[in-house]
Amino acid sequence: MRSILPTLGVGLIVFLAMILGLIVMGIAGMLVPIFGAIIAFVVLLVAGVRWLLGISVSVPVLMQERLGVFGAMSRSRALTKGSRWPMFGVLLILFLAALAFQMMFALLIGLIFAFFSGLSTVALIFGAFGSVLIVTVVSTVASVAIAVAYVELRQVREGTSVDELAEIFS
Repeated sequence: MRSILPTLGVGLIVFLAMILGLIVMGIAGMLVPIFGAIIAFVVLLVAGVRWLLGISVSVPVLMQERLGVFGAMSRSRALTKGSRWPMFGVLLILFLAALAFQMMFALLIGLIFAFFSGLSTVALIFGAFGSVLIVTVVSTVASVAIAVAYVELRQVREGTSVDELAEIFS
């Protein structure tokens, strides 16, 4: 519980950075109507993904090393330096797998709706619970992947043991 406020702080900074990126993209789109928005989108997407990968292990750093919000983000950037492409690949695979599961579930719900001739309360409730379940599983897998990435990065950079993973979850 003592880490909830710093964790929310990391989340707030990420949220504000994304909002700032959208504002900059909107301004660029207004200044140069067609290509400005496209160029701004590509530049901000690449820079944003790079920045997000850099701070991706901020929460495990925050939990394990207790460096504070900005200290954890700085330490995360140092740990991930040189390993961001492999991390991007793993997270992309997880994202695509989650997207596939969500699409299969949406298809299943669509088939249920078609089979029962339209919307029904039971189908809507089933769809809502199923969506919550999928989001919960995907979030859990993503959180574990980030924690494992933190431990692996520490092991590669500093030679720490894998036993520290247990400390993060305890």
